[in-house]
Amino acid sequence: MIENLNNKASTISRAGKVAVVHDWCPDFRGGERVLSEICDLFSSSDVFTLFYFLDDAEKREHFPSANFFTSPLNRLPFVKRYYRALFFLCPFMLEQFNVTEYDLIVSSSAAFARGVLTRPDQPHVCYVHTPPRYAWDEQFAYLQHAGLGFGPRGLLFRYMLHRLRAWDARTAHGPDILLANSSYVKGRIKRIYGRDATVVFPPVQIDEFPLIAEKDDYYVTAAFLAPYKRTDLVVRAFREMPSRRLVVVGAGQHLPALQALSAPNITFTGFLPRSRYIDVVSQARAFVFAGCEDFGIALAEAQASGTPLIAFDRGGAQDIVRPLGRASEPTGVMFPAQTVDAVRAAVEHFETRRSAISPDSCRRNAARFSPKEFRQKFLMSIETAFRRHQITPPSSLTSSLSDHVIVPYPISDIQYAPIE
Repeated sequence: MIENLNNKASTISRAGKVAVVHDWCPDFRGGERVLSEICDLFSSSDVFTLFYFLDDAEKREHFPSANFFTSPLNRLPFVKRYYRALFFLCPFMLEQFNVTEYDLIVSSSAAFARGVLTRPDQPHVCYVHTPPRYAWDEQFAYLQHAGLGFGPRGLLFRYMLHRLRAWDARTAHGPDILLANSSYVKGRIKRIYGRDATVVFPPVQIDEFPLIAEKDDYYVTAAFLAPYKRTDLVVRAFREMPSRRLVVVGAGQHLPALQALSAPNITFTGFLPRSRYIDVVSQARAFVFAGCEDFGIALAEAQASGTPLIAFDRGGAQDIVRPLGRASEPTGVMFPAQTVDAVRAAVEHFETRRSAISPDSCRRNAARFSPKEFRQKFLMSIETAFRRHQITPPSSLTSSLSDHVIVPYPISDIQYAPIE
């Protein structure tokens, strides 16, 4: 069920129901995987999102019990081509979603969803994928990549980002509880908003990935191929190691530029169906990643299949990788700089110490990111939000929550502080 903001939303029965607010759903990627898991926690939920471009099959598979409501922006002609350029309208449009009659608000936010308007007595739990990078510490990189200097257009964009920062900082204090998807994002939340957050790792479908002990001789890197993923560093490094094979999985605007850097030992697969992607990652000698991710679900997925990691020592990778030389059961190698030389040196170091990393250790490491772990910590936070308001969850909501509780004691007895 997909509805526009001005259609029927006011007539829906909301007794004991949950409103889930998500920035936008252009396709089914990492943020939408988290959204799917959140919706699955409840018998039903209404999802409010600015843009929605999923097809019917994706809706049935990933959101079978959710009702989606979109903003009027979603009806603009050919909006899928330029929706990101409408970011300056998104805070205003997000505030037009009326969720004031729901019993619980859950927001899934990498930009705007956290700013939904709520009553003072409504429990609101926000899962923060990241503060909006392009508005804060990575503003200059984004402007440079877009070719926006200090001309009229560049100044206009800088002013709009300034306004977005002011709105973002103000709305950061709306939710009762902030959950961060990694220690890296937790640090960004503290620095930008001055608020404490609890780390709850996103759910990784580790059971989809078989543990394969005998690996093939190729390395793999996989990502949506955008410049900030720094896949170019990996490709350039393997150009200088012609005896080592690299498979590059993914599509995106940076693909043609990367293909121009290719060499005979490098293969580009483009986008792969899920089953084929699992095969390629599971059989790889190691997964190489040079970007700085907020978490990095693909890295955790590789660990689930027993595949070691070679990753840049920053961002979510610091939560995922147990580094060789720094952990008793190492699961990968970390390199200190985003340079071709650093990537190449890390691969060579991995080759000399590969026997020290066992597939079983990688698999055990991945268990920390299971959906069960995510559900338990998320539900503990919801219970805490209700307790802070000194209200009891409606019976219909309590029933939904109890279906997923996996702790051997009542939720009401859980203390909030030690969730991590």
